Amino acid sequence: MVRRHVGTYPTLASPNASSAKDQAPLIEQTSQNSSSSGTITPDSQQSELSRMADAANALTQGCLLQISQKNNEVEQPILQCVQIKPMNSNRDQERYRVVMNDSINFMQGMLTQQMNYMVNEQKLKKGSIVRLTQFTSNFVKDKHILVILALDILEEYGELEKIGQPVAIEYKGEGSEEVKPQPGNIAGDGFYGNKAQQAQPQQVKQEQQRSLPSRTNGSAGGGSHGAIYPIESLSPYAHKWTIKARCTSKGEIKTWHNTRGDGKLFSANFLDESSEIRATGFNNAVDQWYDVLQEGSVYYISSPCKVQLAKKQYSNLPNDYELTFENDTIIEKAEDAEGVPQVSFNFTSLADLQNVEKDNTIDCIGVLSDVGELSEITSKTTNKPFNKRELTLVDNTGYNVRLTVWGKTAQSFDTSLESVLAFKGVKVSDFGGRSLSLLSSGSMTVDPDIEQAYQLKGWYSASGRNEQFQTHANTMSTVIATSGSDRNATKTIGQVRDENLGMTDDTDWFSIKATVIYVKADNFAYPACLSENCNKKVVETDPGQWRCEKCDKTWDRPEYRYIMSVNVSDHTGQIWLSCFDETGKAMMGMSANDVHAMKEEGDERKVAEVFQDATCRTYIFRCKAKMDNFQDQQRVRYQVQAAQPLNFAVEANKLAKVIEQYSINSDSLFVS
Repeated sequence: MVRRHVGTYPTLASPNASSAKDQAPLIEQTSQNSSSSGTITPDSQQSELSRMADAANALTQGCLLQISQKNNEVEQPILQCVQIKPMNSNRDQERYRVVMNDSINFMQGMLTQQMNYMVNEQKLKKGSIVRLTQFTSNFVKDKHILVILALDILEEYGELEKIGQPVAIEYKGEGSEEVKPQPGNIAGDGFYGNKAQQAQPQQVKQEQQRSLPSRTNGSAGGGSHGAIYPIESLSPYAHKWTIKARCTSKGEIKTWHNTRGDGKLFSANFLDESSEIRATGFNNAVDQWYDVLQEGSVYYISSPCKVQLAKKQYSNLPNDYELTFENDTIIEKAEDAEGVPQVSFNFTSLADLQNVEKDNTIDCIGVLSDVGELSEITSKTTNKPFNKRELTLVDNTGYNVRLTVWGKTAQSFDTSLESVLAFKGVKVSDFGGRSLSLLSSGSMTVDPDIEQAYQLKGWYSASGRNEQFQTHANTMSTVIATSGSDRNATKTIGQVRDENLGMTDDTDWFSIKATVIYVKADNFAYPACLSENCNKKVVETDPGQWRCEKCDKTWDRPEYRYIMSVNVSDHTGQIWLSCFDETGKAMMGMSANDVHAMKEEGDERKVAEVFQDATCRTYIFRCKAKMDNFQDQQRVRYQVQAAQPLNFAVEANKLAKVIEQYSINSDSLFVS
């Protein structure tokens, strides 16, 4: 018998419950379990049987088959949890697998992360009777999977042994799910998927079922869009799904060219009430969808659409997965935006920026107090011009900060002063103490309809307009001064080691006076682009054809630039330093092109002499130390920013001052 429960939930067996014959396996199983547990009393046995009968009557029998068929959505089904087991995962996030039973069928399920507390706090246990209030179903590797977003524990039933003799649901093509009585049966004390005691095959006779109403749990859709899945439930194992989400940001089209050909891509972020996810389209998808998708609009996005692990270096969203549009991906604009939120923020106040590490990505909100002129800069990495505009924001913490917007946002910026601006995805810089930069994947909202915006508007109108604001430049300089960090300090190599310079997340600067004792002759230079200020490595695609990906140019020859490793020494120890082209020219006495030409001519003796002549020379090295990852291992890398030969007059004066500290009598040679 199929039962629906909307509003009330029975606790007593109905007169129309299953017959004694149908309940015989249940009663026999309960008796056997009671016998094995120790002392049996008539009262305890009767109470257990009564609870089992009540629970069996309360279950929404046959609902799992209907959920798998997707043609009748079940509203808040009541099921029994017959197994809880931690999932094997390569990530650090804890997840639990469950098996749900409706007394006729069973189905494997998965709890979302926000439901973990149910297991950790011992609320959801094996044998619990539960009511699913929010869920969806996926089809993965010929199995139906329940994704459980929310449930209620029906504590009045306690924890019971497996009810009935449920069987698995076998998939035999679209819309033709059937029960599978043999291999999928689950024993009362067994784990899903383990070899357990098999129940006897039985023919499941289902009564005529009435149409069940569509569920209104946020996972059900309507019309031609099928089931609407929350973004949070998407995974690489999802079979057929549709999400309804708002496009919160859309980046510009990016292009590339390499030995494998040309290409282009764009990315956009989508938000629903459960989470936010990044989607990327390549080549044909750019032509198909870039002009269709508009920021702020709501869309239905349906599979086929690849779900894969997110590339965190390109995304600032807190989602483990991201989407890739495929040729057959379906995107339709939703006329009804009900239930889809606007942009969600996680704001950091301007005062708290001093506690945010450099290069982190945050959201911020503030009142616009100043707008700079549109200007243009040339990128050092791409040699391409970029438009920029600097804004000044203030908030009620008493701080202001400079925020830079780029490209089209900078060109079209016409927001009036004293407007409230909310930014999502801005990068924190330590320039000027603390400053911000809007990323290409970020977004800006003017006077957003959120509580924080109204609070700032009221504060600024009442008193903020007349306040004086602090800058992080003063704060950060104070921090540097009190920390005792001197960027111009001259140290010995021993002090560099003892003070663990470069062992933190910050970059440490220092100078050393040291003598070159060895220069590595292997891989001392690389072929670079001939474009001014480019310096990127070029690749020889064909004989005499050198390709620069960044400049998108081909040259008939490269310019070789130094990238050397040298070992230097002073009286306290030795250290390896990384040197680049300017330093290399000063140390080697010639360009990398000349040394490479000698090597190409096969004059190994002359090349060796050049490297030998570079040793036994003393320099003042200006260096920076920073932690680096090399072959999955962390190490400190010391990079030379400048190398100056000794100025003997200056060095003699320094030594004289040192000696002077030991000569304090009137007859001293160093009395001033």
